Amino acid sequence: MKKVVERERNKTHYRISHLPIWLWVFFVLPGNLTYELYLHGPDRRHGYWFAIVAIVCGWRALKGRLPGVEPRPYITHYGLDQPNLPYRVVCYTAAWIDICIPFALNFIGLVLASLTGKWIIGELYAKLYYPLALAIAAGTFLNLTPRARRSTIGEGAEKAWFYVGIWTVVPAQVAAWGAWRLGGRLGLEPITLNRFRLTVFLIVAGLFYLGGLLGRLPRTARYYASAGRTGTESLQPAGHE
Repeated sequence: MKKVVERERNKTHYRISHLPIWLWVFFVLPGNLTYELYLHGPDRRHGYWFAIVAIVCGWRALKGRLPGVEPRPYITHYGLDQPNLPYRVVCYTAAWIDICIPFALNFIGLVLASLTGKWIIGELYAKLYYPLALAIAAGTFLNLTPRARRSTIGEGAEKAWFYVGIWTVVPAQVAAWGAWRLGGRLGLEPITLNRFRLTVFLIVAGLFYLGGLLGRLPRTARYYASAGRTGTESLQPAGHE
């Protein structure tokens, strides 16, 4: 095993700093509502939903039942076979939905727009968002979703892949938005603009994914427990499997 946490308790500022993360994760979870937020701005529904999320997350934070908000760290060693906690399973399943599905829908939308000139992302959200979300939830049920498995034994690698996902998805979508703003000011034709956005999207996503794959980005170095051992796993950094 590899000990990764020395502290016995989480500091107050550390716990508080994690709460906004989970507020955001659950606030953007309803895909159609979030799409309309970006398209038209907030309305009464967003206010109601945020109030519900704030109350529930605040309650769970006071109980110490959100990842990073616990009074003391739960994951102290990589390679330790201990049961994953239900709130961690729920939170990381929701986080994977937020990471993967908008990215996938934007990619599909950009490809179709580059081929046809039509922007149909709204239809994609309406038809595909919740089926894809259910697929990720099914992955959790089948013990396949990283960081939401029944055991934390693979946390050393699963945590890294979680951050690879964040590093890949967030910059790519921001860059695609920036390409849309820039391309519009350059007066590009719609289909040319869509192809420009797709190119930027793929290049940025590819570069950040490569950086994460090589373990060069923060929190993307992976550690694997040696097969066939329990309690005394030796852990290896990415690139030395």
